[in-house]
Amino acid sequence: MNETKLENALAHSFPKIRRISETIGNIIGLVVIGILFWVYHYFDWPIWVYWVLVGLVILTIIGFIWSIFEPTYLYRSWSYQFDDEYLQLSYGIFQKEWVTVPMTKIQSVTTSQGPIMKRYNVRSIKVETVGSSHAIPALEEDVALALRERLAEFAKLKEVDE
Repeated sequence: MNETKLENALAHSFPKIRRISETIGNIIGLVVIGILFWVYHYFDWPIWVYWVLVGLVILTIIGFIWSIFEPTYLYRSWSYQFDDEYLQLSYGIFQKEWVTVPMTKIQSVTTSQGPIMKRYNVRSIKVETVGSSHAIPALEEDVALALRERLAEFAKLKEVDE
């Protein structure tokens, strides 16, 4: 297996979908922290609780800033490819992961689609083996369904051959 870029990439809408999801999570986090600030003042909790909440606000803001840039870098780092023998995945921003899954080891292939992904006609694929599972986070819907069928077909054919 060579360490070059694999031929297939994620859906172009992946960074946008990821930013929307992260923004929703960050807003929920800030609302919870806001409620905790109100409870802190209402019940007159000790001062150390205030500083813990301030620390949480700072961490949430840092996380929000990171969530603006991270999807683009993640999108650029993700690639996959498959053939009769292997499914290969390559991803990672700071630490590059290179995963090779033999077709004979695949036990199940599933797709999933949340409400944001549905809006953009995107699905994720999860491939499970005996000891692990691997996911491709965002593929165009028709590509994901075709890939699921092809992977299941390859895995089934290899199982029958042996």
